[in-house]
Amino acid sequence: MLTHNLGYPRIGVERQLKKIVESYWKGEIEKKKLVQSTKQLRVEHWARQKEAGIDLVPSNDFSLYDQVLDTAMLVGAIPDRFQDLLGGEDDKGQGYPIDTYFAMARGIQDDAHDLSAMEMTKWFNTNYHYIVPEFTADQEFKPISTKIFDEYEEAKSKGIITKPVLIGPVSFLLLGKEKNNADNFHRLDLLEKLLPVYQNILSRLQQIGAEWVQIEEPFLSLDLDNKIKNAFEVAYRKLAENRTPLKLLLTTYFEGLGDNLDLTCGLPVEGLHIDLVEAPNQLDSVLKNIGDSTNLSLGLIDGRNIWKTDLEQAVGVIMRTKKVIGSDRLLIGPSSSLLHCPIDLEKETDEKTLPVEVKRWMAFADQKLEELALLKKIVAKDLTDQERSKVREHQTDLANKQNSTLVHNPDVQQRMENLDEDILHRNSPYKQRRRKQQKHLNLPEQFPTTTIGSFPQTKEVRQWRADYRKGHLSQKEYEKKIKGATKDLIHKQDKLGLDLLVHGEFERNDMVEYFGEHFSGFAFTQNGWVQSYGTRGVKPPIIYGDVNRPEAITVKWSTYAQSKTDKPVKGMLTGPVTILQWSFPRDDQPRSDTAKQIALAIRDEVSDLEEAGISAIQIDEPAFREGLPLRRIDWDHYLTWAVDAFRLASTVVDDRTQIHTHMCYSEFNDIIEHIARLDADVISMETSRSQMELLDAFVDFDYPNAIGPGVYDIHSPRVPSTEEMVALLEKAVNVLPPEQMWVNPDCGLKTRGWEETLPSLKNMVRAAIKMREKLSKV
Repeated sequence: MLTHNLGYPRIGVERQLKKIVESYWKGEIEKKKLVQSTKQLRVEHWARQKEAGIDLVPSNDFSLYDQVLDTAMLVGAIPDRFQDLLGGEDDKGQGYPIDTYFAMARGIQDDAHDLSAMEMTKWFNTNYHYIVPEFTADQEFKPISTKIFDEYEEAKSKGIITKPVLIGPVSFLLLGKEKNNADNFHRLDLLEKLLPVYQNILSRLQQIGAEWVQIEEPFLSLDLDNKIKNAFEVAYRKLAENRTPLKLLLTTYFEGLGDNLDLTCGLPVEGLHIDLVEAPNQLDSVLKNIGDSTNLSLGLIDGRNIWKTDLEQAVGVIMRTKKVIGSDRLLIGPSSSLLHCPIDLEKETDEKTLPVEVKRWMAFADQKLEELALLKKIVAKDLTDQERSKVREHQTDLANKQNSTLVHNPDVQQRMENLDEDILHRNSPYKQRRRKQQKHLNLPEQFPTTTIGSFPQTKEVRQWRADYRKGHLSQKEYEKKIKGATKDLIHKQDKLGLDLLVHGEFERNDMVEYFGEHFSGFAFTQNGWVQSYGTRGVKPPIIYGDVNRPEAITVKWSTYAQSKTDKPVKGMLTGPVTILQWSFPRDDQPRSDTAKQIALAIRDEVSDLEEAGISAIQIDEPAFREGLPLRRIDWDHYLTWAVDAFRLASTVVDDRTQIHTHMCYSEFNDIIEHIARLDADVISMETSRSQMELLDAFVDFDYPNAIGPGVYDIHSPRVPSTEEMVALLEKAVNVLPPEQMWVNPDCGLKTRGWEETLPSLKNMVRAAIKMREKLSKV
């Protein structure tokens, strides 16, 4: 039996990847230094996995930005607008054109170019974002990158024979989108052109000594139509040609195979990986259908959460599988890549942030690899006395968690029991509320402007928070600085001419972590960084117990901002589904119960904000679509409790108080009626990278409330022109009535600099004014 890992967190324990790449972007280091430093980080990661006892260590799971973008570069799927960059870039010794790669991810705006970035969206139902490949009917594929081969050779030179990781051809095409699709082609029509490139990749991996290749096809865990199923059969029959002795480990995760079981088990591959954390009940069906010589990889360790594995239960699954297929065909690993987990729990030494008792229930990526090594030794009956003691302690910790007083709060449980249906409804329908809100907030009838909430978190602002945490600033000194920044921002927004202002969130480290720090039932980390996109990392809070809000959180800062202007200022909150999705949730109760507990805590904050005179309150739910189960059969259950959680948080207010929400990377077409059931007065959403494509959802559905489609991409450093934003708004008014529309950026401005933010917002306000003027002449 072999242990293997599907992928290691590339961000680095101390976020080395972020620091290296951003130093390159700022011109502080040269490309040669970028290449050398990231290679050093990869080598360190391979060594950590090998030392942990992993038999098959992955390579090509490391990325400077995103693994899907890496694959696009590998097969030469470069959009036309970036082709000119390729010719002018010296990429010798780097494996691929790095500057073109970054331009595709972030866009580029300089004296010679003004190119928008490729679209970005969520990786299935996770908080990781990937770059969306773009395909045209005349698409050609030609390998550009040698990264997958170079990294295999790098590891080999260090004495580590790795298992290269490669996104499979069918999933790669399905992850992308058709562009300029006048011919109405389907991206799977490109499979015939793509497969020879994949054959060449596999052939070259075989030539340089690879034994196993982890070929990832996560779409096999989704609902598939016949066209997609046929594509899988065509693809893997083709890839089976002339491949011996290279072995493919077909890798699925995040769900079970379901009705794709027969298809998957019939594909000509040498191994199959299944996720037994998300779909433990699929094992028996897989064992009945798997080929007589096919290896089976059991995903037993949770690749997406931080709780310890029940080793006794996992050993039972291994032994049951071993009886059917034997040890020689058996692999064990995490359920998915460990990309979604922090790296090393041993780095967490602050007992105030992470209580010792809670820490004993947890395992980060390195500890999960140790769990795998222990499982192998338990099954082989090869434990030392010290390891036996470690296993006993491990299981004792899990038993203690079930009965801990830290986990259970009787007051919260009583409040949950007393919930009824009436609490989920506003006092009046939206049309009545809108009239009262327009009058009370004194907003323009058409195209009112606002932002999503956060403003640039400069190095100076981050230093204030760090100094305050370390005791270098007193609370009085710290609050004086935050108030100064807030007052200055209110002045900036007034000068720009924005209609509905925000306080800027300078006091907040992260939109989820900030609220978790003020709730009971949450714990935190010092170094628990997880990659969200590119160089952006988050430290997800850990929900270990019942959630409660002991006291008001945001009222002080919102009311201070409101005192500095006659215009309305939004109170800014994070919604219950997003707090749940972007935390590591407890695994001992349904997620729906945890969401409702969080919703009650948010409801208390909403009530306090309104009582303090804040008449517009935004409850952000960017993760609402992300939480949707991968299988449609499970959608109704999720959408019922997710909508209820939002309404539970928001319905406490009077009619004249305007409730906003924000959703990014949300494809609404198939859940638009549930978005409407949220009954938010205004919903803002990401639409600029997709060129308002998401508004297609509103063509056939008469959405009743107000909508703010994002008109500029905040994930790119470029400054969009007024004309660009007017063009997007003109697209939008073909779908939505002007009186329904707000004008806003795609998302919060936290990660941008002031030098980009102010001119962009100035152009945005001009765009709104131009639209009002145009429509007044009609």
